[in-house]
Amino acid sequence: MVDFLAENNLCGQAILRIVSRGNANIAELLRLSEFIPAVFRLKDKSDQQKYGDIICDFSYFKGPEYYESKLEAKPELQDLDEEFRENNIEILTRFYLAFESVHKYVVDLIRYLDDLNEGVYIQQTLETVLLNEDGKQLLCEALYLYGVMLLVIDQKMEGEVRERMLVSYYRYSAARSSADSNLDDICKLLRSTGYSSHPGAKRPPNYPESYFQRVPISPTFISMVIGRLRSDDIYNQVSAYPLPEHRSTALATQAAMLCVCLYFTPSILHTQQAKMREIVDKYFPDNWVISIYMGITVNLVEAWEPYKAAKTALNYTLETANIREQAGRYAASVESLRSQVQQLLKEGFLREEIVLDNIPKLLNCLRDCNVAIRWLMLHTAESAYDPNNKRLRQIKDQVINDSKYNPKILFQLLLDTAQFEFILKEMFKQMLAEKQLKWESYKKEGSERMMELAEVFSGVKPLTRVEKNENLQAWFREISKQIESLNYEDSTAAGRKTVQLIQALVEVQEFHQLESNLQVCQFLADTRKFLHQMIRTINIKEEVLITMQIVGDLSYAWQIIDSFTSIMQESIRANPTMVTKLRATFLKVSQTGLFIYVTLDHNFLKLRFIQLSIDVWFVRIGQYLKSWNLRVQKNQNIEKITFKVVQMKFLVAKLTHAISVFTEGILMMKTTLVGIIKVDPKQLLEDGIRKELVKRVAYALHKGLIFNPKAKPSELMPKLKEMAATMDGFYRSFEYIQDYVSIYGLKIWQEEVSRIINYNVEQECNSFLRTKIQDWQSVYQSTHIPIPKYPSVDESATFIGRLCREILRITDPKTTCYFDQLNTWYDMRTHQEVTNNRLFSEIQDTLGTFGLNGLDRLLCFMIVKELQNFLTVLQKNILKDKAVVDVFKALLSAVNPVKGIVANASKVYANAAAKTQKIWPAYLEAIMKVGQMQILRQQIANELNYSCKFDSKHLAAALDNLNKSLLSDIEAHYQDPSLPYPKEDNTLLYEITAYLEAAGIHNPLNKIYITTKRLPYFPIVNFLFLIAQLPKLQYNKSQGMTCRKATDPVDWAPLVLGLLTLLKQFHSRYTEHFLALIGQFIRSIMEQCTSQKIPDMPSDVVGALMFLEDYVPRARYNEEAHFIFSCVVMVALCN
Repeated sequence: MVDFLAENNLCGQAILRIVSRGNANIAELLRLSEFIPAVFRLKDKSDQQKYGDIICDFSYFKGPEYYESKLEAKPELQDLDEEFRENNIEILTRFYLAFESVHKYVVDLIRYLDDLNEGVYIQQTLETVLLNEDGKQLLCEALYLYGVMLLVIDQKMEGEVRERMLVSYYRYSAARSSADSNLDDICKLLRSTGYSSHPGAKRPPNYPESYFQRVPISPTFISMVIGRLRSDDIYNQVSAYPLPEHRSTALATQAAMLCVCLYFTPSILHTQQAKMREIVDKYFPDNWVISIYMGITVNLVEAWEPYKAAKTALNYTLETANIREQAGRYAASVESLRSQVQQLLKEGFLREEIVLDNIPKLLNCLRDCNVAIRWLMLHTAESAYDPNNKRLRQIKDQVINDSKYNPKILFQLLLDTAQFEFILKEMFKQMLAEKQLKWESYKKEGSERMMELAEVFSGVKPLTRVEKNENLQAWFREISKQIESLNYEDSTAAGRKTVQLIQALVEVQEFHQLESNLQVCQFLADTRKFLHQMIRTINIKEEVLITMQIVGDLSYAWQIIDSFTSIMQESIRANPTMVTKLRATFLKVSQTGLFIYVTLDHNFLKLRFIQLSIDVWFVRIGQYLKSWNLRVQKNQNIEKITFKVVQMKFLVAKLTHAISVFTEGILMMKTTLVGIIKVDPKQLLEDGIRKELVKRVAYALHKGLIFNPKAKPSELMPKLKEMAATMDGFYRSFEYIQDYVSIYGLKIWQEEVSRIINYNVEQECNSFLRTKIQDWQSVYQSTHIPIPKYPSVDESATFIGRLCREILRITDPKTTCYFDQLNTWYDMRTHQEVTNNRLFSEIQDTLGTFGLNGLDRLLCFMIVKELQNFLTVLQKNILKDKAVVDVFKALLSAVNPVKGIVANASKVYANAAAKTQKIWPAYLEAIMKVGQMQILRQQIANELNYSCKFDSKHLAAALDNLNKSLLSDIEAHYQDPSLPYPKEDNTLLYEITAYLEAAGIHNPLNKIYITTKRLPYFPIVNFLFLIAQLPKLQYNKSQGMTCRKATDPVDWAPLVLGLLTLLKQFHSRYTEHFLALIGQFIRSIMEQCTSQKIPDMPSDVVGALMFLEDYVPRARYNEEAHFIFSCVVMVALCN
């Protein structure tokens, strides 16, 4: 008969594919459950107010027109809805595909059952498939996996959240218009059940049976599967557990499957007491907490509470006397097993001959250890007992008291068992690999010994006091031939024959009185020894390894094991050498029995557990080193603190020794496979240190850069100095520790600090982006070495935002005045210095190049946002105001042609400025904000360029030369298109830009921040704005242009740079027109002064000339430079 799983057996291959998909579906659901967007939970009031109108549950389907019309009525809601779609459609699609795969799974399973009934698979029916061992396993798993999928979805993804995600996907995708879409069926299957996984939540009526019956499955199939699970040992596990008290452990996997499948026929749970009593007696006579899939635990006391028959049957197990008996048995077992395993683990005890002679005893010890660990772990797990359920609390307390449960002792037993199991497995693997070679070697040695004895009794070979004996000579030769004839392939016959040969050698020694000759006795003893070794070697079978694999299964503890992390850390802290046992434990954790093939992600989950053990070390040594450094720095009189410093040095030395021992233990662990993930101990150590570094640095930056906006003077500089000292302490600690843990400290420091800063900059910039970058999309965030995310303390999301906004606050143009020559800000009222360019050197010391670069990037986003808001106001308010537009038209007609002189200039300009006075305050605020941020960007670029030239002069020179060469080539291409130019897919220009900005080799004023359209009256608007501000300013020979009144503040430098940046976003002819209007203004006013014989130059003209003097060199327009030269000449003539 064809093998059921053969490639040409369509029936077997079909159900195998279905079951494989089922495991993959569960893995995907478990993975996605960690990435549910928080906004769909609508827990916060802010989320409810913001997104309440665009996130709907299934009530949406009762009246979609109502919801859509409500959105269409408000443009701001439409905009928010579109932004929400762009940010979440990718993850929503991923969730929908996972939900769809669950529905497709059950549909395919039903179709397969129909095909079996209709005879599509020749000679195969449901009954014949269930008679086949593989078929029986796969059909039972198929139903069980569907139930697990439903339970995982309901436990990990709340019903309301599922509904909101499905409705959002329906609204945002093309599924509603697709003819073959099965969205309706998926919604019916996964609509909310009312179940909540929160402790104390009330269980919905008829749950989960009503949930399981949403897609009807053949009752016959369900009945037959449950029948097989009740009666058969479908995985043949009982052979690995011969003792009757271990039967419930042997059938634990099958018991979990049965528990899930029973929900498909709740009548058994409710009314069929005989069947339930049979099930409990077979599977649950001594246990009531089970793992249904990869560590997801279920307490049957709670799960079977609503079912009369099930509850009644389980009550016998839950009798106080039975619980006390089971707990007491395992308490005694743990005590005896600990000493037994520790004895076996003593150096040199587990030798090959002892192992071969005691295989059954060693396997029994392994079974007892694993059964005890399993029972105690499951029945004392916090996750298995609802703290709000009085009965469950009582049962748990009784188990803990009667079993004398001590988590440290249990974890120690787990470590020892894992080590024992690992050593035994490795020995057996080696013995299996060398089995035939050793057997042949022993056979050859035994045969040669017999031939030598035959020669001894021939009388030819000289041996003391041995007479010639032809009978013995022939007999020994025959024995040698018999030994030589033993066949390795026929192990059974060879074993029987070997026993007979041993007996014959014992008898020949007795009957022929050979004891008197010691040499002959020795030869006979050696031969018997070799024959015994042959028997032992032939009994080395792979079944022993398989049994150990089955017995050592720890898949039930995938989630429970995390609760032992703190115990592991504490144990390692107390005794660093204990880390050598970890490898065996990690291997044991990774072996998940039946379901190891489902996904990589289960193994990644366990890697997190492995890495947690390392976290404690860098924390302590970093703290002590930092404390030592700071104490020495703060105390000037070293002699007085000599004793304290010696104490501190001793502590550092002690910790250094501990971490060296720990590192040595980690590096002693060989490269290990955790499931199918390779774990390199050196990489593991490095990742653990990186993780601790990231956690501590991120926390220090979060706590250290929180500012009080009301503090006077600002806390900025003191906090930056303090933060710089903290970061320097971390750096020096890391530098000190690197040689003791064999890592590249500087490389790790730079990589992780840059990652922290870039991630925080990215998160801060999210507030300016329509399409947000989620954590799972970020190139800086990592699941293995995650960057912590802290709740915001003000409008900023991260420390980089707080730092940026604090700098903007203290350099606000409304309260400060910036002097370009001094690179300093002064308070307008008190004339005291507020800050200077030393601020950026301090930021460089604190956050490094990455911090300054990130700050610069954030300022870019802020400038973009400010310019966009400004243009929106300009278009919607100013250019839509008819009265204001009429003023612009009148002024435009009055100044045309621009090369001419405006008649009655003072009156024309003054009237226009007066009529538009109301629009300028908001205009001024936006312009000065942009100018302020451009000044900060210039200062950052200067600091970056200075530090680059100072710290890395060759890099700075290379970048500068490359930049000039590229610009030269590009200019040459535009003059002669036949010359080369970078192609569209060439990333050179993009990549070199990042390097240039990091090195400060760029000019922020030349950047194009936004794309713009043509705007009417734009040059005249900006010109009118400028002349409206000139009366507020005055010229000072030593200080330049300054504010006339502190009550009406205008800062000159931000005003000039703000206007320059704004005009830079538009076509150059707007700038030319704007400058021409200024030139006409100067000429016209001066012409009027000359005609009226006014000797002094008006202050507005001086202001306009100063504006041109500051503007033109920065704008870099040749035409404008020529124009300004003409203006200067004309003014000189006037004077």
